[in-house]
Amino acid sequence: MTTLREMQIAALKQMLNLNEPEPRPEGMVPVFKLLIYDRIGQDIISPLISTKELREEGVTLYMQLHTDREPIPEVPAVYFCEPTDENIGRIGQDLQNKLYDIYHFNFISPLPRSNMEDLAQAAIMANAVSSIHKLYDQYLNFITLEDDLFIIRHQNSDIISYHALNRGEIKDTEMDQIINVIVESLFSIFVTLGTVPIIRCPKGNAAEMVAKKLDKKLRENVWDARNTLFQGEGLRSNHFSFQRPLLIVLDRSVDMATALHHTWTYQALAHDVLELSLNRLVVEESAGKSAAGGARSKTRACELDATDKFWLNHKGSPFPRVAEAIQEELEQYRTFEQEVKKLKTTMGIDNDSDEAVSMVSDNTAKLTSAVNSLPQLLEMKRLIDMHTTIATGILNAIKNRRLDTFFEIEEKIMSMQTLDRSILDVINDPECGMPEDKLRLFIIYYLCTNLSDAEYNKHEAALSNIGCDLSPLIYLKKWRNYMKMVGVSNNYEGGGTKTVSMFSKLMNQGSSFVMEGVKNLVVKRHNLPVTKIVDELIDMKQSAQTEDYCYLDPKQLKFSDQVPKNKTVFQDAIVFIVGGGNYIEYQNLMDYVKQKSGGGTSKRVIYGSTMLMNARQFLKQLSLLGQEPN
Repeated sequence: MTTLREMQIAALKQMLNLNEPEPRPEGMVPVFKLLIYDRIGQDIISPLISTKELREEGVTLYMQLHTDREPIPEVPAVYFCEPTDENIGRIGQDLQNKLYDIYHFNFISPLPRSNMEDLAQAAIMANAVSSIHKLYDQYLNFITLEDDLFIIRHQNSDIISYHALNRGEIKDTEMDQIINVIVESLFSIFVTLGTVPIIRCPKGNAAEMVAKKLDKKLRENVWDARNTLFQGEGLRSNHFSFQRPLLIVLDRSVDMATALHHTWTYQALAHDVLELSLNRLVVEESAGKSAAGGARSKTRACELDATDKFWLNHKGSPFPRVAEAIQEELEQYRTFEQEVKKLKTTMGIDNDSDEAVSMVSDNTAKLTSAVNSLPQLLEMKRLIDMHTTIATGILNAIKNRRLDTFFEIEEKIMSMQTLDRSILDVINDPECGMPEDKLRLFIIYYLCTNLSDAEYNKHEAALSNIGCDLSPLIYLKKWRNYMKMVGVSNNYEGGGTKTVSMFSKLMNQGSSFVMEGVKNLVVKRHNLPVTKIVDELIDMKQSAQTEDYCYLDPKQLKFSDQVPKNKTVFQDAIVFIVGGGNYIEYQNLMDYVKQKSGGGTSKRVIYGSTMLMNARQFLKQLSLLGQEPN
């Protein structure tokens, strides 16, 4: 089944092929061209198409729109950018300066009429109308990070952040602008997928505003016979089966604790402690000692993409399992390397004697096999080195901040288990974590339990004594009081964790990782609040939590938000979190899908959000909300 990621890549490659159908006939050389993009266009392309693949598509040079560029005649220039006033103004300058002879304009989202008129006027003024060969609305206004994961914005994401949506002084016009940005991106996704969803959402928050505005936009397009983008299979080949998918739009407030939770899986840890961004990590690694005798460090960029099999297999695994897997890969590599060395010795390649030359000619087949396996060996070594660097960075953070302890305690809190030590004791322990870690722990404790005012004040004073910024607590106290007022209770009942006393393979002599002092925690799989909601809605189950969710069908002529009597069980769902998502929820949903598929039912879930936040970024937004005047 074609994935969202594959469909967006196909659309981008068709654009790079000057909007001619892909693939090109075999043996046909691509047209050489330039690629000009803005920052949003760069964010869309960079996780999907490598520099090597751009070369294969005939892109000889790629440049930012808002940089100084020299004129390059005869070669087509492919533009990929947002249709903003600033971008249209810069394109007008390019036309006036006659930078290129042939222009292909591709706008990430539809070009408004006012901007189209400005562009036409600029082309006439520059006498460059004949140079503009094509102009397309691409409907690619979203960033696909994985087969089943997308976000709306990376750079300049503050305009659609949790803070932006929940500011006390926000005006209706500002809220409308934020909702429009989100709806435009979601509309682009369904145009790319070529399907019209059925929409479910809770009432009374930003999720409902997004859902109803998207329903209106889809409805207007579906019922416009002349301009609809959803005829037959849609603009592009259909991602789903004949059954329509379910779009579940949720607000971040549906689960605040998970967004602050210390995690124990590889991908989520990389995002939390190393700041994974657009499938790219920059990690500090040791570079020996400086001339003065101190330790030197250098940074290393790590690309984590679909070609990295180790990453695909282990990104959702608990960190101890990842460390073991790296060790296993290293042992496999050493065995492979020893076989090649043994072959060299057997064949006498260690010297240049006539006998050695004779041995080479007698063992050509073995030598050919060794040479053919060399690229594979080098790639294996590169990946092992890269993941060793990443895992070492994560391990250092785990040890320095005692992240295993925080994860274990938070899992017990969220699954209503008895704690071995009090939260106050952890806060006052100078050797346990950073102030930020302790604040996250207390917030989760506060959200998942019923603390008395006296207990709350005692913990707040302890946090203040260790230098914590208490602004997030000011906001969350108001938020929790509001949630109690509207009758929303917490929805945590996880399976907790179990502790294995000692690592097995990692304690072997010569291991790359020294894991003493770190608990080997094994996560007990359980559904987080978002996954529980998805499970109920995708199977149309009845529950108090989701019974009042809106039901919107853009294909119905008359608007109605009531669930129909004929209930359909859905096979495919897109879950979208307004206000920001995280890798913990994403991985929990993927585990849920695997579990469902293992039970004989084929389910597909795509997870999306306005942006991906780690806990530090979310705390910052809560802090800004807490600092607002009453």
